[in-house]
Amino acid sequence: MISLYIENVEGVWFGIACDEKKIFATTFASDEKRVLQSLLKSIPFNVSFQHSEITSVFARRVIGLMKNIYDGKGGSDSFSLVTEYLSDYARRVIEVVSLIPVGYVASYGSVARAAGGGPRAVGRVMASNPFPLVVPCHRVVCSDFTLGGYGGGYDNVPVKLGILRRESRGYTSEREISVANGKLLVFPVERVLKRVGEE
Repeated sequence: MISLYIENVEGVWFGIACDEKKIFATTFASDEKRVLQSLLKSIPFNVSFQHSEITSVFARRVIGLMKNIYDGKGGSDSFSLVTEYLSDYARRVIEVVSLIPVGYVASYGSVARAAGGGPRAVGRVMASNPFPLVVPCHRVVCSDFTLGGYGGGYDNVPVKLGILRRESRGYTSEREISVANGKLLVFPVERVLKRVGEE
């Protein structure tokens, strides 16, 4: 059975749907109701769940990782993600995006070249990413280094910018990351900050 955990950490609500070993969905928002709605939308339809008042040790570790990523610190923990209910293509995109390191961004097109498909298809997967922060969809931007959308829309773009601002590390060079089907080209987050007039 999946348990839903929701916790407020320093004014941000974080949520996770998990069993004791695997993550089914994660989310975060400014209020508890939106977190719960997002979790319910992201979990598989045919799986029973319960809302738990007491946060498990596993859920606490995942929420700690999410808070660190939200704060721009990144995270070294890796957790098993339940992706069986996603399409093969969505799984490939999520695997590629998971490789984008702190301090860097990738364009929708760069992710598409590494995962297959086109930039718009990548955008659709990112808009419905069931693992925000754990799978860093906030690090996927437009080819001109504008932000694009976040969380399925443009209303959360300031949140995306805030996370990227905190992830700035002062890097100056692009990098290539090996993926199953080739290479993923990533760029310093400073290029996004420069584009939005913050550098």
